[in-house]
Amino acid sequence: MRRISIFGATGSIGESTFDLVRHREDIRTVALTGGRNVARLAQMARELRAEVAVTAYDECLPELREALAGSGVDAAGGREAIVEAADRPADWIMSAIVGAAGLLPGLRALRHGTTLALANKESLVTAGPLLMATAAASGATILPVDSEHSGIFQCLAGSSSSGIERAIITASGGPFREWTAERMANATLAEAVAHPSWAMGQRISIDSASMFNKALEVIETREFFDIEPARIEVLVHPQSIVHAMVGFADGGLLAHLGPADMRHAIGFALNWPDRRHVPVDRLDLARIGALEFRAPDDMRFPALRLAREVMDMRGLHGAVLNAAKEIALDHFIAGRIAFPHMAVMVEKTLQQAAGDPFFGQPATRLEDIEEADARARRWATTQAEG
Repeated sequence: MRRISIFGATGSIGESTFDLVRHREDIRTVALTGGRNVARLAQMARELRAEVAVTAYDECLPELREALAGSGVDAAGGREAIVEAADRPADWIMSAIVGAAGLLPGLRALRHGTTLALANKESLVTAGPLLMATAAASGATILPVDSEHSGIFQCLAGSSSSGIERAIITASGGPFREWTAERMANATLAEAVAHPSWAMGQRISIDSASMFNKALEVIETREFFDIEPARIEVLVHPQSIVHAMVGFADGGLLAHLGPADMRHAIGFALNWPDRRHVPVDRLDLARIGALEFRAPDDMRFPALRLAREVMDMRGLHGAVLNAAKEIALDHFIAGRIAFPHMAVMVEKTLQQAAGDPFFGQPATRLEDIEEADARARRWATTQAEG
């Protein structure tokens, strides 16, 4: 009987994970965590008969306790309770908490030597060296859940990354891929959330529209697979069928294809190293007919350029990029800034950090990473308020 936990259970990745495990008799659920959607968290915990359900918000704990009354499922609340849930013995943990908040529980789980299915890309962007070193020290396994990195992982199929000539990750281009810069300047929240290919949550959908999601994934590719930044490429692929390609030293190019359904990558990580049936659509290539690829436009979508600058600077600048991006996203959602101004805020925050030797330190100490995150959030907030 495998013991699993799902961190970020009520988000889009968590829901897809729940869908895959709800009928598995060989799986026992240890912990589920969520945010303010307490009713859904309790419903999932009851169905999976979890040991504990945790809300990130202390003020939501009474509601969660009431919803779980008589179920036999323990209830807990607060960010420390989420980290403590990662201490509960589990064979496999889905890390799907959105943002920098997912780093601590992921690190705690890795210290116990568990298998971490990593959907929280911010962990590698802000603390890649620390995360990988923690896994190596404990013998833990990190499996990628982003469709692009799962695709690279599957293309490698046990091959050493030293033979990689290039790694190509694809982007749908989001809802604004055909928009002019002038039109994007007036983009609304509803338009930014309307992703043309994937069904995702609000924040990641907006990140996709701005290409910041892809920017984080470029850094994630470097950290996860130890690939030189110059060997990492991005292609806009509107059909969202090819998720990643790997080019090898012998000139061969392998591609990973699949439907635009996160249950494929989640199912691969859940069943790894084996493959089992996953209830996703099967591709009909004859019906699809043609696949389109184009280079991204760094002028309209500067996030990719910023990611490459961060990889050149290394150190704690990944934490700065992510923190500033999260603050900028908060302000766009609240209607305080225009869509293109998110990238402006991030770039100004990175410029401020570039003049401080502190941010040149390697991302190997949690205290430094947290300090870099806090400083960047303060700077970005000051910009928005100014």
